Amino acid sequence: MNRYIAIVLLSLSCLAVVPAAGSARDADHSAAQEGFVHGAPSQPSRAWTLAAGGRIYDTWWEALDRKKPESTNPSYPANGKRTGATTWRCVECHGWDYQGKDGLNRSGEKYTGIKGIRDARGRSTGSLARLMRAAPHNYTTEMIRDDELQRLVAFIKNGQHDTDAFIDRTTGKVRGDANRGAALFQTQCAACHGFDGRALNWGTAQEPGYVGTESKALPWEVLHKIRNSHPGAAMINLRALPLSDAVDVLTYAQTLPEK
Repeated sequence: MNRYIAIVLLSLSCLAVVPAAGSARDADHSAAQEGFVHGAPSQPSRAWTLAAGGRIYDTWWEALDRKKPESTNPSYPANGKRTGATTWRCVECHGWDYQGKDGLNRSGEKYTGIKGIRDARGRSTGSLARLMRAAPHNYTTEMIRDDELQRLVAFIKNGQHDTDAFIDRTTGKVRGDANRGAALFQTQCAACHGFDGRALNWGTAQEPGYVGTESKALPWEVLHKIRNSHPGAAMINLRALPLSDAVDVLTYAQTLPEK
């Protein structure tokens, strides 16, 4: 095999797909992958920009390789149940379905009473950027630079999807084409996850967290990560492909073993 082709194939095989929740599950990556994980193209495509913004929305310090906040966001609601760094995540209040108090975060441990970002799609780029710098968000330039903030704004305006159109809010069952999803998963995702989705485990031996486990328990989060990648991980994403492809992959992933 041509040495150059072999290197390319090896690099692609190392882009570990990590659709799991929380920075505690972040994947390590090699020094050679650093540019892919934390860098930016010289001429970013629209797809790359939206995916990068989605990772900032998820966990900005992992996405941007910044210092993790130690304090609780001073604007985090008193009725919230979180403390520390997680209160600085966009997703913590606005949700994986982007609907905040009107969606998945309407009750339970993530309830804060804060609305989602669905209506923000109609706001101007400048107003959204200013909103991110001011309370209640309080993002400084040391946390998120101006150019990086534009990626988050781009995601808010153009990168969201309507989760209710694909995922049953009550059961979490995804409405997609499992056969199409199988083709995509087996030819791309399986390089890292294995054909049964159990090559990577984000849980323990007793309580595993495989692709099938996560896709059933957290389909909204997994769909977000399929489209945008997991922050800080050398993970491919399907942002450049039709949304239906990501939905189909998630539909198939829900058929994979949980244990």
